Amino acid sequence: MSKNYDASWENALTVVQEVQPPLIPEGAHAMTVVVEFGPGSGGAPPHRHPHGPAFGYVLEGEMLFELEGEAPRVIRAGEAFWEPGGDVIHYSDANNRDDVKLRYLVTMLCVPGKPMLVLVDDEELEARKHLRVPAESSTKSVAGR
Repeated sequence: MSKNYDASWENALTVVQEVQPPLIPEGAHAMTVVVEFGPGSGGAPPHRHPHGPAFGYVLEGEMLFELEGEAPRVIRAGEAFWEPGGDVIHYSDANNRDDVKLRYLVTMLCVPGKPMLVLVDDEELEARKHLRVPAESSTKSVAGR
């Protein structure tokens, strides 16, 4: 290992996201995964992270990201996102482009032995549809859909 440390090491750090998450469960388990969806993919079905928050970073492409209570928005490569976990529904992590793949990294925190992700059924989606925020016209990609 080199003993020639970079004198500018303190400037090598760039903060991409800083949030105040809800309570992190005692003894939380963390899992970091890379998710990849092909061009035009609709992504995962509506789901939630019931036992802890999730923190992500788009590596390639553009994600159409929608959480309950927030308008859908496009998150591009180099941008971060997070979900508070608990009861909040994650409606969309779709690929916003039909010409390039989407790759993102996400770290999920969870109570040991509990599922990291739980799908939401159609009945619950119908019962909670009043909690969705309409899309703004700026969420549509020019090069994508």
